[in-house]
Amino acid sequence: MFDVYGGYLRQRGGAATIAALVKLLEPLGFAAPAVRTAVSRTVRQGWLRPVRLPGGPGYALTARAEVRLDEAAARIYRTRPSTWDGRWHVVVLEELPPRPARDRLTSSLHLLGYGELGPATWVAPRPSPELADLLAAEKVAARTFHGEHDGDDTELAARAWDLAGLGRDYASFVREWEPRVSGVDAASPPAAFAASQQMLHAWRNFLFRDPGLPPQLLPEQWAGRRAAKFFDHNTERLSGAANRFVESCLTNQSKQ
Repeated sequence: MFDVYGGYLRQRGGAATIAALVKLLEPLGFAAPAVRTAVSRTVRQGWLRPVRLPGGPGYALTARAEVRLDEAAARIYRTRPSTWDGRWHVVVLEELPPRPARDRLTSSLHLLGYGELGPATWVAPRPSPELADLLAAEKVAARTFHGEHDGDDTELAARAWDLAGLGRDYASFVREWEPRVSGVDAASPPAAFAASQQMLHAWRNFLFRDPGLPPQLLPEQWAGRRAAKFFDHNTERLSGAANRFVESCLTNQSKQ
């Protein structure tokens, strides 16, 4: 659901009727009851809000969701400038929250691009605009600042993130998805949409592990570069047909 909104609906006003959502998710194997359940859960989590659209009842992105999706898109498609001024954004928690909240916080900090140097210390190559809201939501106090590392930055990056494991998984991504998408005929809009969305969903999982480090901090022959080129090429190859499918779903539902 989040990938459909981020990949297609965000650039089309960020809203769709429930009927259009059902139609959009059909090629992915989701029946109408599952779509409605997912929508309800996403509303409860604060990512969607009910709206009345010309075609009937629908759901629009909340402001919080728009920020999250815009940040995710910048990292998925690497639209940010790759320059780095040599300083890290450092987050030092004043105290650790209880275990359930700590697990949520850890997962969210990873998603925002922070790597863990210790139980209470996190670093990122750039600050996240969502950090303050995340800390407030979890009721966690922290000190944040920019600072240069008095040492080898590549060693710091390797400590904060498992770059070796990440590189292996990028290589596995290409091996797994190359045969899966190469056989998709871009002349079939539903098939192109389904393949593109499934690939995007798999690629999006890397957001929890890859902060988008500047090139000088990455290992030589970084597998992430080839994986990104592969993802970009196939996303572009399928985009025309996938967008035609999305437009047909939204247009047909608006006429009902």
